[in-house]
Amino acid sequence: MDRSIEVTFRNMPRSEAIESVARREALKLERYAPKIVGCRVAIERPQRFQRQGNAHRVRLFISAASRGPVVVTREPLDSDMHEDLRTIVIGAFKAARRQLQSMIQRQRGEAKPPQEPRALVVRLFPREGYGFLKTPDGRDLYFHRHSVLHDDFERLAVGTEVRFEESEGDKGPQASTVQIVNKPGIRLPATGPASIVPPRGWEDMGFRRGRRRAKRGAGQ
Repeated sequence: MDRSIEVTFRNMPRSEAIESVARREALKLERYAPKIVGCRVAIERPQRFQRQGNAHRVRLFISAASRGPVVVTREPLDSDMHEDLRTIVIGAFKAARRQLQSMIQRQRGEAKPPQEPRALVVRLFPREGYGFLKTPDGRDLYFHRHSVLHDDFERLAVGTEVRFEESEGDKGPQASTVQIVNKPGIRLPATGPASIVPPRGWEDMGFRRGRRRAKRGAGQ
């Protein structure tokens, strides 16, 4: 597949060392999906981060015979400001390998197709620009304001239901491509997909506190 690997750089100088890492990681993908026919790697430094540390966005477009394309986007986060670009690229390929393995398992009938990931916002730190989601299986996932679609970070509140994509960060899994589904207290129509059930104990992580504040404000 070596000739079918394309590595591009945008808003930054080309790096032979990083390109070599990307090509090596792309070749490893064939261990998980032998029928891969192409891999495009796009590495860029977004304009808004031109003067801020070492933040980069990495996108992978992987084509496999008889399978749909696998697309992975590793968005820049505050935690990436001092992260080595090599580590960021490798993290994106780790996420791609997980997707390929899941795809193969589904085709073999070893796993059910995953449902659209949804979660609830349980903690927010507006000044710092980040927060945490609680997934239905009880995990906490970090997300940054730049990962929220449509610049909707300011619209988030504790209890907001969101859909998201999970990616690999420097400290483990984190949420990216976060999109609002329902604001607190709003339910989906009966004809639409069901809302997720709040995980056990999630109220203790901020919702009750927010509710008390609301009551206190109403009584003033």
